Amino acid sequence: MVDSWVNSAERIGADLHVELSGPGGRRAALIRALREAVRGGRLPPGTRLPPYRSLAADLGVARNTVADAYAELVAEGWLTARQGSGTRVADRTAPLRPAERTPVKAPPRARGPRHDLRQGTPDASSFPRAAWLASYRRALQQAPNEVFGPGDPAGRRELREALTEYLARARGVRTEPERIVICSGFAHALRLLFGPGSGLPRGPLAVEAYGLDFHRGLLAAAGVRTAPLPLDADGACVERLDRERAVLLTPAHQFPTGGPLHASRRTAVIDWARARGGVLLEDDYDGEFRYDRKPVGAVQGLDPERVIYLGSVSKSLSPALRLGWMVLPERYVDGALAAKGEREAWASALDQLSLADLIASGAYDRHVRRMRQRYRARRDRLVEALSTHAPHVEVTGVAAGLHAVLRLPPGTERSALKAAAWQGVALDGLAAFRHPATDMAPQDGLVVGYATPPEHAYAAALEALCRILPPPDGRRGPAAG
Repeated sequence: MVDSWVNSAERIGADLHVELSGPGGRRAALIRALREAVRGGRLPPGTRLPPYRSLAADLGVARNTVADAYAELVAEGWLTARQGSGTRVADRTAPLRPAERTPVKAPPRARGPRHDLRQGTPDASSFPRAAWLASYRRALQQAPNEVFGPGDPAGRRELREALTEYLARARGVRTEPERIVICSGFAHALRLLFGPGSGLPRGPLAVEAYGLDFHRGLLAAAGVRTAPLPLDADGACVERLDRERAVLLTPAHQFPTGGPLHASRRTAVIDWARARGGVLLEDDYDGEFRYDRKPVGAVQGLDPERVIYLGSVSKSLSPALRLGWMVLPERYVDGALAAKGEREAWASALDQLSLADLIASGAYDRHVRRMRQRYRARRDRLVEALSTHAPHVEVTGVAAGLHAVLRLPPGTERSALKAAAWQGVALDGLAAFRHPATDMAPQDGLVVGYATPPEHAYAAALEALCRILPPPDGRRGPAAG
């Protein structure tokens, strides 16, 4: 039979799991268990043990049994006991005898790239810690008690109200709190929308010819076949929409090629949705970050009953927050809530309240404006470096977002990626985002995430990037590795 320590009501409040087993009685078993806990590192030096009266009561043994065990371990040097300080694990600076050594294998060191220019993440060092902490404190102080119970699958009302006002003002979205469902990000939204009972039209989903393979894989796992739409200078060729009744687009800033959807095509895709009884899924990718002019409003504003608007704070704040939203036509709200279940299982209620406060206080707007200036400066520095060191390499797309596509001479993308790996530069090639079924001619290019490196490392990252770019004739010397 094994006895274990359960609970301590003492004011010290130190939890300690102890199992008494083996020969020799309970005193010997306790000595053995404590010695092993210290030797194995579970009780590090300085740890304060529960008072012997408390531990005796929890284990159901005599006080003298625990007191004698403590005294024995103090005499052996495992523990120390001082008046007013209690019993603690000793600082065993002397080397252990061979029998006492427990080999500990050092964890392998993570070896990341020297220069991280991968797309999709903001500058992590720019997270507004002070503003978020202030909002979190206010949210925690003002939160009603029911916040700490099961959550509403629609999300906190406070956040849905704040988003209703913000999205209308900043993105031209027309909605109300009852038609917003909080989720944990864009990928989570796709899982919910294409799960059973969502109400979305069945059949193939039209997507842009270039996009994230991860999203295509997610859709394929849900049994959704994707049909690629070609891209040109005006965005997705929506006139190619055929029998599909749903289409997924990034109208504000096509990912990854970087152009917005032309105004005539915005109107055309709404006309298609009305005529076919279809729906547009609008991924507002990088919608807040347009640098050369005011951001284009969301397509959702043209017809809220034909567009599902999807957004998150993954680019504007941090992907670590796991907060996003779906702005839904009325007919899809119940299906999205049914897919989530009866309780919120994904997004923290306190994080939702904190984001609501951040928006309502104006701190979110200030952060976005500040990051817009910073990322514009990053992009300008990238363009300037290329004009100096590689003028034959074109930066395509509009001045927006957190990444840029560098158009390369035909047939040089693979060699440029090999050179990047040799130089310790992490980035993506354009081919990785190409839909395997598209009839678009392949294009060589690099997708450079200029927002990812911290500010102090950006200059070195640009220098390394310029070193791996192919010359105008596409040939590369031995320096590339």
